Amino acid sequence: MNHRLQSPGLALAIALLAITLAAGTAAAEEITLTDRGLVLNANLETTGTDWQQGPVVLMTHGTLAHGGMEIMQTLQSALQERGISSLSMTLSLGLDNRSGMYDCATPHTHLHTDAVGEIDAWLGWLQSQGVEEVALLGHSRGGNQSARFAAEHPDAPISAVILVAPQTWSEAAAVQDYDKRFSKALEPQLKRARLLDTEGRGAEMLAPVDFIYCAETSATAAAFLSYYSPDPRMDTPRLIPEIKAPVLVVAGSEDDVVEGLVEAVQPLADGERVNLIVLDGADHFFRDLYAEEIADDVQTLLEGE
Repeated sequence: MNHRLQSPGLALAIALLAITLAAGTAAAEEITLTDRGLVLNANLETTGTDWQQGPVVLMTHGTLAHGGMEIMQTLQSALQERGISSLSMTLSLGLDNRSGMYDCATPHTHLHTDAVGEIDAWLGWLQSQGVEEVALLGHSRGGNQSARFAAEHPDAPISAVILVAPQTWSEAAAVQDYDKRFSKALEPQLKRARLLDTEGRGAEMLAPVDFIYCAETSATAAAFLSYYSPDPRMDTPRLIPEIKAPVLVVAGSEDDVVEGLVEAVQPLADGERVNLIVLDGADHFFRDLYAEEIADDVQTLLEGE
């Protein structure tokens, strides 16, 4: 066995040099900003001191999750390895400087569409840093929210939209899912919320109420209507024709969360402005090597290959 001896001072100098070199090529930083009275936070992964010169991927997570969830972390690391910087936001969901998964015991005051405004706020922050090329990436519900932003802001400086297992929707499926999840009908809860809303009491709490993944929680009537009122724009494929930027949709063959995604996107995928990639064997969260495949596809899209 070959042993090499070095002084503690030399070892420290080498370690500091390694850290300095790494900092020059890649870095992670928590960023905060204030929007509409709430502190928002996000994780910024950069690829060098001139990271603003390259494309930056602005990422939106799924339902009641956060910017540091596994798929977001894995994608950020994979993108960084490919020389692509990214900003993974944590949606406030109505809370100040929120982190981690949303606690079901916390009253729900957030709206599905709040995310559109927060995407806009983070896009503004990136522009203030000198970033000129931004691609949106959204997973699951975040895919719908990213698509909504792109569709509703056709003049925004968006170079591409990447939709990873984006939310699909139909009124029948929403009713069926609520009944299956909570063993009760959706319509009486909607009727309750609509009554309060029409009386100008949308901020009043429904409690107890079953909401998203949370049984017997509390939610404002406005929040309940935002997530459960029939709304065709909850169906992400319907938004794709309204998006001016190139769109990449990534689906997993074993995804049992979003229904009918491949079938709905296939007629839209022309191989030019809209592309569809189905990863064989991937489920809704694209763990392990599937995230690497997504990062490869994003790199190809952004480099225009």
